[in-house]
Amino acid sequence: MSEETQGIAGLTDTDLHALLKRAIRNTLIAGVLVALALTVASGWRDGAMFLTGALMSAASILEWQRLARLINSRMKKQQTPRGTGFVIVFFLLRLTVFGAAIYGSLEFLRGSPIALVCGLSLAVATLTWEALRLLRG
Repeated sequence: MSEETQGIAGLTDTDLHALLKRAIRNTLIAGVLVALALTVASGWRDGAMFLTGALMSAASILEWQRLARLINSRMKKQQTPRGTGFVIVFFLLRLTVFGAAIYGSLEFLRGSPIALVCGLSLAVATLTWEALRLLRG
């Protein structure tokens, strides 16, 4: 096993929590900056669509962070963290809530669907960036 692989395998819960926290922060910062740039370049509707997608991306990372904490505590047979019911219920309702937000933004903002999709994919980009930083350093 190489040294890099051992570093990944040695990822602690604290390291994972910090990685996901940085990803949420970076998603929000990038979302606001790109939304402002889109607002200036192509109008407020596209900026609002991108920001809607970016907010959903950040909320998704937060939800997966909570779910990972719950699963890790179950696997280690520790006491279940507070808010377990909220995590599970929101996880199950996420598709409905986010689906309604997507529908609402498409129906009422009438901006570019591509801007919304790019905002939604921002979580993947920031998580990839954080994973690459982890592999590198």
